[in-house]
Amino acid sequence: MQYLPNILFAIILAVGIGFFVMNVRKLSRNIKLGKDVDRTDNKSERLKNMLMIAIGQSKMVKRPLSGLLHIVVYIGFIIINIEVLEIIIDGLLGTHRVFQGIIGDGFYAFLIGTFEILAALVFVAVIIFWLRRNVANIKRFLNRELKGWPKNDANYIIYFEIVLMSLFIVMNATDVPFQQAGIGNPISQFVAPLFDGFTPETIHTVERTAWWLHIGGILIFLNYLYYSKHLHILLAFPNTYFANLKPKGQFNNLESVTNEVKLMMDPDADPYAMPAEGEEEAVPEKFGASDVADLSWVQLLNAYTCTECGRCTSACPANLTGKKLSPRKIMMDTRDRLEEVGRNIDANKGTFVDDGKQLLNDYILEEELWACTSCNACVEECPVNIDPLSIIMDMRRYLVMEKSAAPQELNMMMTNIENNGAPWAYNQQDRLNWANEE
Repeated sequence: MQYLPNILFAIILAVGIGFFVMNVRKLSRNIKLGKDVDRTDNKSERLKNMLMIAIGQSKMVKRPLSGLLHIVVYIGFIIINIEVLEIIIDGLLGTHRVFQGIIGDGFYAFLIGTFEILAALVFVAVIIFWLRRNVANIKRFLNRELKGWPKNDANYIIYFEIVLMSLFIVMNATDVPFQQAGIGNPISQFVAPLFDGFTPETIHTVERTAWWLHIGGILIFLNYLYYSKHLHILLAFPNTYFANLKPKGQFNNLESVTNEVKLMMDPDADPYAMPAEGEEEAVPEKFGASDVADLSWVQLLNAYTCTECGRCTSACPANLTGKKLSPRKIMMDTRDRLEEVGRNIDANKGTFVDDGKQLLNDYILEEELWACTSCNACVEECPVNIDPLSIIMDMRRYLVMEKSAAPQELNMMMTNIENNGAPWAYNQQDRLNWANEE
């Protein structure tokens, strides 16, 4: 019976990690539904981007208050979870504060003391985050796409953080030998007196309960990430590494269009040639994108990485002038559709069955796409190098090249360019007539 807690801990740990691995595999499968694109060039520059942006938080501090608070939570969460290693070893082996005997009292006191100070700072930071989201009425947190689940999700993470930091401090405050040693307890020493009236048995029960809830909460939080916008905690690193390195505003050429042009320019090519016997007729590649499978895997990774912070939308000139476009919503809609496709595949034993829906129109409206000025403000503002503009442009390409569904003004401009060599509705020979006017 003495090993029952260790066995129970091992089972909980295995279930928690196993479920997390299952979700990671599902996440990887969904991202791989996108088209292949090569992002293996310039490895040194990509690594620098990841170190500066994902780890160094260089783009977060462009807005100092939220940036500083985010850095506190980020550093605190990462460093405090080093303590989880000790909890796992203690849980599996039945030891208690095993690192103290290995690294010595002095260094152990420094580590745990640092953890406690960071826990207190994280506690304060997430309280401020909650006030900013729910009381301060900051405009970018009030957009229509942040109603319901997205708003609740952000609050749930805040509550998770508050509970986990509180349990860590309570766990230390009720660890009597740890408090008596007086090492590494700069915060918990002020909480410990709250339990002075309790019996030793009750204090021990509180300490063990906080210990179990703390590690259980961390495992729950780990598995909640897949369903939350806070998946960016993990995906910000690959997303910044694989981000587009080309100058902003430089659009890619569609390979499908390039192939069509080459075919037209080849005097020996027969566009009406029938396939050879035994060969299937090639299906022409779609121009642009109407659903998530038409996007690249990097764009789908972008969708899963979106933090829903709204910096892109708050900088978008179309949104600021009252138009429907919200770059944040573009990313959220892409992720929601991708998740819907993933559930379809799960329900049909690994095969997608046409559900009569697509990203275009069922999630993202044409009005939103045509409101975009392609100014790249959203790309510049994103703290983890997400590119909503690339999705918008691919979907606009589909509308123009597959559906001939461009707005009338754009069709007129393209007709003028075709006929007159310029966007204006007059002949080339008349272009300089204005110079003759008095």
